[in-house]
Amino acid sequence: MEGNQNMQFMQIAMKYFPEAKAKLDDAGIQLSMEVLPTFMELFTKVMQEAYDLGKQDALKEEK
Repeated sequence: MEGNQNMQFMQIAMKYFPEAKAKLDDAGIQLSMEVLPTFMELFTKVMQEAYDLGKQDALKEEK
């Protein structure tokens, strides 16, 4: 299931990519296709940890 989650996380990232790129451009930061995979890997880690935290909270509320 983790592969499917990663795909969903990437879809979410792409949804917000134009906004993020605009903010980076405004700050004078160039985001090249060479460094994009590194940032996407970091984003996926953040999303996975946030997902796990939300899942733990939901399980606590069920008890």
